[in-house]
Amino acid sequence: MSAFDPSVHPHRRRNLLTGDWVLVSPHRAVRPWQGQVEDAPPDTRPTYDSRCYLCPGNARANGKSNPDYADTFVFDNDFPALLDETVEAEDAQDELLAARPERGICRVVCFSPRHDMTLADLPVAAIRRVVDTWCEQYADLGAREGISHVQIFENKGTLMGCSNPHPHGQIWAQETIPGHAAKETERMAAHLAARGTTLLQDYLQAEMEAETRLVCANDDFVALVPYWANWPFETLVLCRRTVAAITDLIGRERNGLADILKRLTVRYDNLFATPFPYSAGLHQAPTDGAAHPEWDLHMHFYPPLLRSATVRKFMVGYEMLAEPQRDITPEASAERLRACSETPLKEGAHA
Repeated sequence: MSAFDPSVHPHRRRNLLTGDWVLVSPHRAVRPWQGQVEDAPPDTRPTYDSRCYLCPGNARANGKSNPDYADTFVFDNDFPALLDETVEAEDAQDELLAARPERGICRVVCFSPRHDMTLADLPVAAIRRVVDTWCEQYADLGAREGISHVQIFENKGTLMGCSNPHPHGQIWAQETIPGHAAKETERMAAHLAARGTTLLQDYLQAEMEAETRLVCANDDFVALVPYWANWPFETLVLCRRTVAAITDLIGRERNGLADILKRLTVRYDNLFATPFPYSAGLHQAPTDGAAHPEWDLHMHFYPPLLRSATVRKFMVGYEMLAEPQRDITPEASAERLRACSETPLKEGAHA
């Protein structure tokens, strides 16, 4: 019987934040690939698109016109997934067919007036203005009566279902703490109660000692491939200080978050020489009025690409019916991301 080697032998890893497991099959990474591999078409977007409903001065679907904004621009989503209205429902807690109304507010955040930019292309100072906007929105929406959770996120690229290439993200604020955040709250609270320290600060310390999954870092933030990563090049951004929400960041730390987002997204673009698609979002303390000393602010990046600009990972078969599975190990993914350049892919992009 050979000794267990996680770089060679199949094994399962537990997600500290949810308690879920992922199957890792590193021996499969050497299997031949016969699928199609293509180069992505060049990004030829103009700096301004008269047809884009997010560009400055343009009309949106509801007839309103965007201001001639110069930095970030926030507006209530014209097609929101949640509505800011209270309704009554009977038999909402039926044992077998449970349903209940959910109230909330959905907003869109344009990162830049330029149609051809992404976070990777923007200068750090411009990303800092995005961070400040996130802070303002979290504070505003979280303070509203009945709002228990504020989800800030971005879908980048058509592979992630993004309907408009203009650089933007979304914010959904709602009455209920949704499933992923609820699981994380439960796991972090249990860890704090048992050990007296926060889960993600202890985890970050372990990762800093191991070093094998680190991607990049500055004085205030660390980007790494989590030990339990589901997606091939999934990353987690962690603050070096215990911070429950983005509004707790001091000025230097807001600069640090902007810097780490720039460095990470540029690395992503350089991995396969393409504007790298992903879904990303901040997880932070609920806004339900309770104290949350267990919480550590963090940001998830879930990119789908696997082998090239067009070959993506799909959650199918075993993963839909059993649990997530990956071939390339998180350690190997981190090594590849560490090796990527921090020079912006787009010629003429801001440094």
